[in-house]
Amino acid sequence: MPSKTINLGVIGAGRIGKIHAENLATRISGVRLAGVADVNLAAAQEVAGQFHAPVATADYRQLLAAPDIHAVAICSATDTHAQIIQEAAAQGKHIFCEKPIDLDLQRIQQALDAVRKAGVKFQVGFNRRFDPSFAKARELVAAGKIGAPHLVRISSRDPAPPPLAYVKVSGGIFMDMTIHDFDMVRFLSGSEAVEVFAIGDALVDPEIGRAGDVDTCVVTLRLKNGALATIDNSRKAVYGYDQRVEVFGAAGMVAVSNRTPENHVLLNEEGVSSAKPQYFFLERYQEAYIAELREFVACIRNDTQPSVGGADGLMACVLGLAAKKSLQENRPVRVSEVH
Repeated sequence: MPSKTINLGVIGAGRIGKIHAENLATRISGVRLAGVADVNLAAAQEVAGQFHAPVATADYRQLLAAPDIHAVAICSATDTHAQIIQEAAAQGKHIFCEKPIDLDLQRIQQALDAVRKAGVKFQVGFNRRFDPSFAKARELVAAGKIGAPHLVRISSRDPAPPPLAYVKVSGGIFMDMTIHDFDMVRFLSGSEAVEVFAIGDALVDPEIGRAGDVDTCVVTLRLKNGALATIDNSRKAVYGYDQRVEVFGAAGMVAVSNRTPENHVLLNEEGVSSAKPQYFFLERYQEAYIAELREFVACIRNDTQPSVGGADGLMACVLGLAAKKSLQENRPVRVSEVH
């Protein structure tokens, strides 16, 4: 494998699939976008045509059956992930899978068992770990620069809610949005959560509440290393994509602020103003999307294991389910209750 170009197929030609296809085709060396699959053939053809992939198909199994395709990136609907993972593993394909692996822990475990049995590489798309600023924060915490962590604080707020049709099939805010933040708590603290308490409401759009979900929430977590963590989410921040983290410890603090398109600050008699945060994840995490796929390709080439794998995908879902149970029952939930 090290001397060969790695041929990679993308399954799912929606927004995230198109991002990965573009990065594979234009920004990552030693890899070739070998095909695009989507149940909407026109979407697959559009992405394949734009980035010069030789195959566009409505049937992802065509990519899995192709002997010259070494790996796939699964970017399809969540309810298809576990099945495609098992089929891809059975065909000996290395697998990059967007979050969540599934909404059901048993199906997740079945998928991970298939990966383990096949001995293929498996990476979960927790791209925020690959953001340079967040990665630096983790590096400083791990090096003891802030002492023992006491508090982890994460604010994650979208500029606008997704379509209601998406909300209804997303698995809820904890499995769709907060799942990234659950992973970041684990990543930044270097510890596992033992207890979760969540409160939330539909403060942005009552229709989201009628669909059985919330659009605004606060989650607190008690970690095994003694630290406490808080996550706050909103589906609508009118000023842009709000992404901030802070880790406070016995000997200091590390914080990451929002990114802005440019960093001017205007001070005059009317007050102090600056640019709003970047508008959405496409801009904010552009570097991270490239970096995570570079790692995946490097792991295939060098026969090493991805830094974010199946166990990380599983634990983020466990925390999402614990938060959902906590919200429904209005009480703290031990992680052991759902795992």
